[in-house]
Amino acid sequence: MKNSLSVAGALAVAALLSACSPDKPHAEAPRPVRTADVRYDAAREANRYAGTVQSRYEVDQAFRVGGKVAQRKVDVGQLVREGDILAVLDDSDYRLAEEAARQQWSAAVTQARQAESDRKRLGSLKADGSVSVADDEHAHSGAETSQAAEGAQARQLELARNRLKYTTLRASRGGVVTAVRFEVGQVLAEGLPVVAIADPGAPEIVVDVPEDQLAAFKSARFKASLASAPDDAFEVSLREMSPQAASQTRTYRARLKPVGARSLPLGATATLLTDRVMSETPLASLPASALTQASGQPAVWVVKHAGKEPVGAVELVRVQVHGYRNDEVLVTGPPAGEQVVTAGVQKMAPGLKVALPDAALAKADSTKQAAQ
Repeated sequence: MKNSLSVAGALAVAALLSACSPDKPHAEAPRPVRTADVRYDAAREANRYAGTVQSRYEVDQAFRVGGKVAQRKVDVGQLVREGDILAVLDDSDYRLAEEAARQQWSAAVTQARQAESDRKRLGSLKADGSVSVADDEHAHSGAETSQAAEGAQARQLELARNRLKYTTLRASRGGVVTAVRFEVGQVLAEGLPVVAIADPGAPEIVVDVPEDQLAAFKSARFKASLASAPDDAFEVSLREMSPQAASQTRTYRARLKPVGARSLPLGATATLLTDRVMSETPLASLPASALTQASGQPAVWVVKHAGKEPVGAVELVRVQVHGYRNDEVLVTGPPAGEQVVTAGVQKMAPGLKVALPDAALAKADSTKQAAQ
């Protein structure tokens, strides 16, 4: 009986000691991560610019004389042909000036005839010595002066007629009226632009380019679309780039024409898309959040995994940064098909076990097979 009690006590003590001993450490579960696969391709840069449709040929029409507007013959949007009347000034004063010039010319013609008659008469009297040589020379001089005065008055009459004709403003070319800057009764100064006429047969896309995008813009390929038809994109080519930035916006104005004949509504809103190859070397585009540092150099965390298992260990791999694009970074370094951690990179450590999503694992396997 005593032995049985001692055995029972020993078992109880052993059970108590085993209950107080620490548990065996559990293996840490792999940390779930978000990843992106490394895919190399020709790096392209795309930009979008807002612009308008304008005519390559647009002319501001102005009166060559000043005066009060008597008639207005056109409105904005109206089609006109070369020679059509656009507006008419009150020509009362110009008619008076033309009549005065005509009368002065008539008087000059009469004086020239009289001077020529005197020269001929004195010339005939000089033969028999009835007049002196001085009187004959004076007659010749008077005739020449009168003829010169007649020519000058004829030119003045022609100028007066032209100014009278300039009171009617005619279209210098055919097109559509895009602006009218006067009303009937308004007094206009000479040379003030009052009507704008654009040729609808030569439309262009006009955009303003920032200075830091100027070099890339010149080497890009272009497509444009209108706000009224955003799905109907068409190719355009750069025709003209302003050599100087605008003083207010500090942007450079670019004019692009459609490739091939195309009708575009003037004044319409347009969107210009540019596309260019940034580098001949294939680059991988990764989220900027994937970028970290290793000894002061750019690096990324690459997930190394074997077979079909969705578990791997992270490894720090240095990369070379070739540029940025919005929220992405263009790099070279990691082999194609590798999975790069894109979130929580500051919590990674070499050899840390991570869990790959099934979709990411399948995508990584397919990418590796394509690369091979």
